[in-house]
Amino acid sequence: MAKLGYPFTLGVASGEALPDGVILWTRLAPEPLHPARPGGMPAQAVTVRWEVADDESFARVVRSGTVTAQPDWAHSVHVRLSGLRPAADYFYRFSVDDHVSPAGRTRTAPAPESTAPVRFAFVSCQRYEHGYFTALRHLADERPDVVVHLGDYIYEYGKPKNPGPGRYVRPLESEAECRTLGAYRDRYARYRMDADLQAAHAAAPWVALPDDHEVRDNWSGALPGDGTSPAAFAKRKAAAYKAYYEHMPLRVRPSGAALQNYRWRPYGRVADFMMVDTRQYRDGADMLGQEQERWLTARLTGSTARWKVLAQAVFFARRAFPADPPSADAWDGFPASRERVLAHAPDGLVVISGDVHNNWACDLRADWEDPASRALGVEFVGTAVTSMPGVTDASAILARNPHIPFFDGHRGYVSCTAGMDGFRADYRGVAFVDRPGAPISTVASFEVEANRLRRVDL
Repeated sequence: MAKLGYPFTLGVASGEALPDGVILWTRLAPEPLHPARPGGMPAQAVTVRWEVADDESFARVVRSGTVTAQPDWAHSVHVRLSGLRPAADYFYRFSVDDHVSPAGRTRTAPAPESTAPVRFAFVSCQRYEHGYFTALRHLADERPDVVVHLGDYIYEYGKPKNPGPGRYVRPLESEAECRTLGAYRDRYARYRMDADLQAAHAAAPWVALPDDHEVRDNWSGALPGDGTSPAAFAKRKAAAYKAYYEHMPLRVRPSGAALQNYRWRPYGRVADFMMVDTRQYRDGADMLGQEQERWLTARLTGSTARWKVLAQAVFFARRAFPADPPSADAWDGFPASRERVLAHAPDGLVVISGDVHNNWACDLRADWEDPASRALGVEFVGTAVTSMPGVTDASAILARNPHIPFFDGHRGYVSCTAGMDGFRADYRGVAFVDRPGAPISTVASFEVEANRLRRVDL
């Protein structure tokens, strides 16, 4: 094999942290957008060396080994580490020949009995064409314990013939919509070449869920809703999920057109993260599918953690609009499913959501219209990293929804601290996304008291 060019152009990542281990990721791609060979790589396996150290200078290497990058998986590697200390920072890197990757920082989950606070952030909706990922650079600087990504990591769209003003800040590798494995791979490569996204992956372990745009806008269940045959859509979804796995630090590979996304990630006695798939199992009026719903309700009722963090993609609380019918692409379109979940709501329920490209905060109530009704939990809805706002004036929506006290239109992310004695969410927003270098500020903060929101004065 000829000597490779620098292969770590897409950076490094870690994720799926457990108390004793994590997944380490990279993909070899000396020419990320090569028109004929994925990543510009030869069609043969390549041996990749990895190292894990206690310190950023790698003076104290604690684990090392090799892994084979296979061409069938676009020369991506997923190193499954175990035997590490809980709640500990580690640093990792990869090498091929004399090429060395950037170093990443990861952190294992706390031990089951830990009561130490958990710092995490959640993000979603990072459309490359719509702006710069400056918010992710600020997130990297916070070095949280874990980052939760709630979907729309990429957007599959092609470029429309007449884009609106200010909507296409950065060009893509192709103006065509992603439909094939090669097209999805190139779209991920374009995103992964972004330095701010690389910084966010290198700063902390991630746990991620896909939503719709990793495959196609507004798809759900077995059909995409555009008349495509089930067989053709399954082929497209298989390609999309394969590319997603190739570019994310996941523990589980897709099986054809299916990917196991719902899972439990415990963080000591403080927080149980319950990752829920609100896209793949929709069927008629059922949002989750019977098997996933049984799994979720068992986790909710059986959890002994202080905070039960239900991480999922779409708006959970009721959000009545002034004139329009309820959204069919949110839990409002599946009210019976939502009521069944809320019937099992435990003390300390916190729902985190994305999808709608704005910040919202919601009280979850037994009666949406009655502020004095039983408090079932709260929902924090995070804005987009860059994607254009879904709503520009929310005053009429807030007036019709007394359980929603907050709306904000900044781009950014939500930074949270969960502890045995409290839960706080800080909405972090950048000043602009149409050019690099935006400053960031905290636009609002909330704490959770007795399963209700309490706004914190800044």
